Amino acid sequence: MRNIEVCVSPELIHLYDTKEKNVVIVDIFRATSTMMAALANGVESITPIMDLEACRDFASKGYIIAGERNGLAAEGFELGNSPLAYLNQAYSGKKIAMTTTNGTLAIEKTKEDAHQVLLGAFVNLKATAQYLIRQSQDVLILCAGWKGKFNLEDSLYAGALVNCLHPHFRTDCDTAIALKSLYESNAHRLQIFLGQASHAKRLQNQNIEADIDFCLTLDMYQIVGVLTGDLLKGVLPKTE
Repeated sequence: MRNIEVCVSPELIHLYDTKEKNVVIVDIFRATSTMMAALANGVESITPIMDLEACRDFASKGYIIAGERNGLAAEGFELGNSPLAYLNQAYSGKKIAMTTTNGTLAIEKTKEDAHQVLLGAFVNLKATAQYLIRQSQDVLILCAGWKGKFNLEDSLYAGALVNCLHPHFRTDCDTAIALKSLYESNAHRLQIFLGQASHAKRLQNQNIEADIDFCLTLDMYQIVGVLTGDLLKGVLPKTE
């Protein structure tokens, strides 16, 4: 039977074998939620980039550039890291180059060895689970965390995905077992529970509660975000 593991920070990824696994990158507040909003609203592709200056250079290549550091929009970038900016097909057909504090780093650390890299977000939780169930590979969920530290929102999503993948996947990963239990205990009060999260409070201090509400909305979209080469694209899971 296929196996599922959870890594709670990119700083710990060296302890895990990513080779030929489906790796799900999770940055709930807000990178992966924003990327899913963009792809679901018609963005042609997203190029994730670690470095601000390297991302800035994509503006001259016809890309819309989106940059965020420490929760704030980076100076000189057309977009920051708000999922709401992409709604109503606002950037449909456009190519986006994006750099964020945590999410794009997590993608970079796993893309070479993984079988596939996927985006994890509450807004398409069930679609992602359905996609993974139809694959033959083991799964590793990598939480982007906050500057190398554990965070609550990414870890709770990891527990939610482990829950959705049961009983199709087994696990002997203590982290996966613990986070599944944490999610199951708090699924009925997701917004209240995650209102305690340190990064939620950072975002609240910036008066962007609407972003938080969006990021915690379940199953808004039916597509999956998959890295193909260096591009993130939206894929519709097959149904029987």
